Amino acid sequence: MNRDRDPDLNSLAHMIELDLREISQTLRRPLDAEYARGQLTAPQRIVMQTLYHSESMSLKDLCERVSLSHSTVSGIVDRLQERGMVDRRTDSADRRVTRIAVSPAVRQFMQQRAPQLTARPLIEALAQLSGKDRRAVARALRLLREGLDSATGGRRSGPSEPR
Repeated sequence: MNRDRDPDLNSLAHMIELDLREISQTLRRPLDAEYARGQLTAPQRIVMQTLYHSESMSLKDLCERVSLSHSTVSGIVDRLQERGMVDRRTDSADRRVTRIAVSPAVRQFMQQRAPQLTARPLIEALAQLSGKDRRAVARALRLLREGLDSATGGRRSGPSEPR
C-alpha cells in the first residue's frame, strides 16, 4: 500500500505532529512567561533573538536579517538600549559603523536561565515516569528523529543520547 494513501499512517502522523507541537509549546511556556514579564513586543523579541545569535551587527545587517525597515529597527534598538538590553559600540575596523549587541546581562540570561526555564517542565514530566518509560520515550524520539533525517535527507542539528 502506498504510504501517502494509508489513512492510518496519515492519521498517526497528524496525531504525532499535534503532540510534538503541544510539547514544544509546553516547553516554551515558562520562557514565554519570562519574556512577557520583560514586556517585550514580538518585533523586539525577534531583534533580541537575532542579536543574541550573533556577536554584534550593524543596523543595516540587522534590518536585513529581521526584514524590517531601518526606521522600525532603529526605534526598536533605541527602546531596547534605554532598557539596558542592548549596547551600541563603534566598529573598531570602521568608525563610521555602529555595532549593536545584546547586553552582557541579556547574554547571561539566555545562556544560563533560558535553558533552565525550558528544561524544567521536561524534567518534571520525566521524573513522573519509571526508568523504563524514560528510556522508551528517549528511544521513540530518537527513532522518529532518525526516520525524519532519512526521509528528508537531513542531518541532525543537535546531540542525541547513545543507544
